[in-house]
Formats: sequence, structure tokens, C-alpha cells
Amino acid sequence: MPATEITDTYQRLVDLLDHHGADYDLIDHDPVGTTDAVSALRGHPVAQAAKCIVLMVKTDRKTRRHVLAVVPGDRRVDLGAVAALYGARYAGFADATTAERLARAVPGTVLPFAQDPAVELVVDPAVLAQPRLYFNAARLDRSVSLAPADYERIARPLVRPIATAG
Repeated sequence: MPATEITDTYQRLVDLLDHHGADYDLIDHDPVGTTDAVSALRGHPVAQAAKCIVLMVKTDRKTRRHVLAVVPGDRRVDLGAVAALYGARYAGFADATTAERLARAVPGTVLPFAQDPAVELVVDPAVLAQPRLYFNAARLDRSVSLAPADYERIARPLVRPIATAG
């Protein structure tokens, strides 16, 4: 993904948070894209990290949807729960090229905000129960700490249990 697209995604995020008067902080750190390692650098429990994964859901032989699933950093996406939520035959991880295109970010930096209107945002309720949310800000070297109430107000996600033990 070209650096200009990553910069644009980062700037759109900051503009969005500023526009909505969100309670957020930017955190600079070493460039890391794994949840456990970056949580340690940021100094918070892994459960407060918003792990963001682009999924492909097949509701029938011809119909495919893309879902941005957001779960706590210490848990995994329950693909069966996502499939059941959509009445789908299959739910799985989107291929890397599709995920980058739809998220407008490289793996490890996907935002918990849908960047493409074709992507449906589904968030596990445990994400919103945290005192703060932390996620990489479309960059490996900068993160955001965000109030969960502001995240929910701005992102307007579908909130459903889609996480399982890590």
C-alpha cells in the first residue's frame, strides 16, 4: 500500500476524531503491529486493545459481504458467531489484498472504523466495556487511546458478541 494512502487514512482518522470532539490521545512508539507487543509498549492491558479484522462472509453461493470485526485484544473473532449473525454458510478472513484495500491500511494498523461503505462494522460488547480503547492509527508507529463512548458514538457499530477466548 502506498505511503500516501496510509497517511491519508491516518489524517482522516484524526480529522474524524477532531470533528466529533472525541476524547483521544495519540501515542508514539516503536513500529509494532502485534497486539501483545504494542499493548506492552503503550502500557495497557491487552484486553483494552481493539483488534480489527476484515472478514469475508458468504451468505449463499453468489453473495459475499465484507465485515470489519472488532474484538478485545486478548480474544479472537468467533467466525461461527459472525456466520450465524449473517445467516451465512461461511465466514473467514479476507485475503490480504482485499483487506488492505477495504481497510485502507496494512495488517496490524487496521482502524476500528469502516473505511469503505461496502464494509459492515461489528463490535463485540466487551470492546465497549473497557475504560479506554487502544489501536494503531493506520500506522505501526502511532496509536490512539480513545474513550469507548466516543468510539461508539462516532463509529455507530452493530454491537454483537463475536469474540471467543484467545
